[in-house]
Amino acid sequence: MADARTTAVKMLLKMENDSSYSNILLNSAFEGTDLSERDKAFAAALFYGVSERKMTLDFIIAQYSRLPLEKIEPQALAVLRMGIYQLMFMNSVPASAAVNESVKLCKKLKLFSAEGFVNALLRNFLRNDKNVDYSGLELPERLSVEYSCPRWIAEKWIAEYGEENAVKAMKASLGAPPLYARVNTTKISDEDLVKMLKKEGVRAAVNPKLAGCIKLEKTGDIEQLDSFRQGFFHIQDVSSQLCCLTLKPIVNETVLDICAAPGGKTFTMAEIMGNNGKIISMDMYEQRVELIEQGAKRLGLRIVEALENNAVRFNEQLPKADRVLCDAPCSGLGVIRRKPEIKYKQQSDFDELPRLQKAILDVSSRYVKVGGTLVYSTCTLSRAENDDVARDFAASHPEFSPIVQPLAYEGAENSPTRTFFPEEDGGDGFFTASFRRIK
Repeated sequence: MADARTTAVKMLLKMENDSSYSNILLNSAFEGTDLSERDKAFAAALFYGVSERKMTLDFIIAQYSRLPLEKIEPQALAVLRMGIYQLMFMNSVPASAAVNESVKLCKKLKLFSAEGFVNALLRNFLRNDKNVDYSGLELPERLSVEYSCPRWIAEKWIAEYGEENAVKAMKASLGAPPLYARVNTTKISDEDLVKMLKKEGVRAAVNPKLAGCIKLEKTGDIEQLDSFRQGFFHIQDVSSQLCCLTLKPIVNETVLDICAAPGGKTFTMAEIMGNNGKIISMDMYEQRVELIEQGAKRLGLRIVEALENNAVRFNEQLPKADRVLCDAPCSGLGVIRRKPEIKYKQQSDFDELPRLQKAILDVSSRYVKVGGTLVYSTCTLSRAENDDVARDFAASHPEFSPIVQPLAYEGAENSPTRTFFPEEDGGDGFFTASFRRIK
């Protein structure tokens, strides 16, 4: 019989060995298990918590271990990380349970030689009042350890955005991310949807800063809700919704969403347009195009046409558009709290992205009518992928002019380019750059 801690440790080991994506791994791990909903929630909290706090946990283990980290057997290290995480960050777990269950987990994993080591290290940590010594660390290294963020990201964000914004982004990268939905305003009002969700047992509230946006809590299985099945909303982060409002599509226009799957921005733009006009929503892969089609059908958005398309190749079959959204593939440094595995990639893994982004933006621009609008966006915090790509595009495309797209949202810059820093109870990290074709 499966239990929450064993499930969590196995997922952690699998992610480390296979470089799997956390959300995909979590879904597959729970399929066919006999875990209760409460145990699933606990396993998920452990899995995500240890994943996102791994650097902090390893720093603590290194301080209390007689062995260097690289000498600790990988399974034993995973058990220790889970034990320290429960002691440091899960107030609902009694200290004795965190220690005793960690030792039991060693038995279940047949780590008999590690039982005493795990028990001694965790009890020593408790006897020392869970003290962590950060003395002697320079600012980037301390922030890196404290917020479990790779030093290269800490240094990059401090250099590019300043210490205050860097700390804000690192703080927001930890903990459970807030869940927001976009109201399908072609079918229901914000207030009526909130009332319906509350009747379904969901905690829901209108976002006071953004019309058409609601915050959700205690949702259970969202896809089983009548309100979801009837197409009254789709899940979409605040910053992603702001990206759609930046493009400002209007009734009866033709809009291209170049890198669209799974379709959240397409759906919001169709709703903004009152379900009148045409949106061509594209992705490279058939399965992802099907996700767009299914979502549009559920929401009743008849103006959406989903099709396969390679964004780096000009497609002569596509029409000229009034507005084009180029939401390019990126490093995802603005959504670390949703995908903590991003933190453990190497900086060099992202070196080629600006070249790809420039190529996609260049092709996307060719679909824009004279007088039309082009928005380039990413969900990352990186000058090389954001401001530099936008600047280089403007310099090499005199037929386009950077424009300010007014946005009625507190904190939005009055600038052609906008960087949204992640907020602990708000949107993800995001970037937009707006252009108009003038000739």
